Amino acid sequence: MSERQKKVFNYRLSRARRYIECCFGILASKWRIFQRPLNVDIDLAECIVKAACILQNFVRQRHGGRDDTNGLELCHFPSIDKDSLSRANKNGLTARDKFADYFVEVSPLPWQHQSIR
Repeated sequence: MSERQKKVFNYRLSRARRYIECCFGILASKWRIFQRPLNVDIDLAECIVKAACILQNFVRQRHGGRDDTNGLELCHFPSIDKDSLSRANKNGLTARDKFADYFVEVSPLPWQHQSIR
């Protein structure tokens, strides 16, 4: 992977992470369960997060109110592969390289190159 691909990948990953953290902040402000660590196994934690997302969307659709989610809609949540929870492994590095190539070659954003240094 070239240095340019690394920078673009890290930039896009950082933007996605900030977006997800913002969404999780919205959930935490509404659902008190997220205001402390979840001391449950990963499968139950995944179910809790999915349920909160579904409830958040239900409440927004049913009762309206302030649009905290900035247009986010319910999306499909794939299951978490337990092998992906470890540090970088061969599959993770391969996925990273594919995303980096996609971000640079296949689907670059018009402004992404001005945003990285």
